[in-house]
Amino acid sequence: MSRIKSYDVGSMPFIGEFDKFSKGAMNFDSMLPLLHGMDHPLYKPIMYFEEKVVKGFLDKLEAGINVPNYPQFRDMNKMFLDSIDGIEKSKDGYSIVGRLSVKPEMARIPEVQAIKKNSRRIYEKLGNTFKIKMCITGPYTISSLLLNRTSGIFSELSKVISKFISDNIHKDKYSEVELIAVDEPVFGFLSDPLIDYGSEGREELLKAWENIFHEIISRGVKSCIHLHNTSDELFWEIKSLNIIESHAEDPIYESKRAKQLLEERDKFLKSSICVTDFDKLIRDKTLIKSREVDEATLMQKVEEVWAGIKKGTIDPKDYLESVEIMKKRLKKAVDFYGIERIPYAGPECGMKTYPNYECALEHLKRVSHAIQ
Repeated sequence: MSRIKSYDVGSMPFIGEFDKFSKGAMNFDSMLPLLHGMDHPLYKPIMYFEEKVVKGFLDKLEAGINVPNYPQFRDMNKMFLDSIDGIEKSKDGYSIVGRLSVKPEMARIPEVQAIKKNSRRIYEKLGNTFKIKMCITGPYTISSLLLNRTSGIFSELSKVISKFISDNIHKDKYSEVELIAVDEPVFGFLSDPLIDYGSEGREELLKAWENIFHEIISRGVKSCIHLHNTSDELFWEIKSLNIIESHAEDPIYESKRAKQLLEERDKFLKSSICVTDFDKLIRDKTLIKSREVDEATLMQKVEEVWAGIKKGTIDPKDYLESVEIMKKRLKKAVDFYGIERIPYAGPECGMKTYPNYECALEHLKRVSHAIQ
């Protein structure tokens, strides 16, 4: 029988000095500390960044996650936008000001490089080799953050994103990148004339996706698209796409059409078994206790719980989903699609907005137990 592996989507709450961490990330590839030693002002932030990333990655592994994403403490969209030449930030937002390319000193994702640099150390702590998941913001989501977008932007972004992929995939005697997810959380939510049916932009987006996903699988790595909405079916046309994932309650997890398409196109699903919207977790718990609750009361309850968490009078772990709930979701997906179509399972999204780090880690442990 196939074995279902666990992976997480990436983001986690941060504990510590975030400005110092960010400075270390931005200068991780700098040669100056190497040339000038521990007295150089960049040395401590770089080491601080490296230790935080390695600890975060180890914590995920020790929670039982089989293929952890690099710990995503920074804003993912910003970290990629700020790494691209030809995009400029103003008070109104980001704009295209020239031809797009990856800034030479920023093609290597610092978090991935920190794990790679410490792969032997992580291996020795674990006692076995380990796998890594990478996530990269997709061309549609990046384009949605730009003030002056046209259909041609998808093609330019596909070259940039492919560069990030090629410069960060690695394999050594201790570790390897097993899976890369292209994150497209805004796709399918809004009516966007740029990708209307039959439009040039729609064809351009599909070509951009195909180029990116082909770059992934041509290097022996599995490809995944991370969605929050699967109503627009364009993603099914990507030939080089292996795995599809969406939110836990997305209709895709019980769709006869999706089942047919998975089999016809030889694609797979990651089963999202854990809700990660903490406000929703509070609302759901409130509704379990009392079904007759109006929207205003629910909103008030969410505010009260957050206030209690901040005061320390409420334990946020009380609002996490149980192992049993996660097992039921996974069993339902496996029963419907067959275990051969569900190679991975895990949380539906990142956990950056969780009340604290320990709470997020506890949810990952429950995910691992449910899958086991």
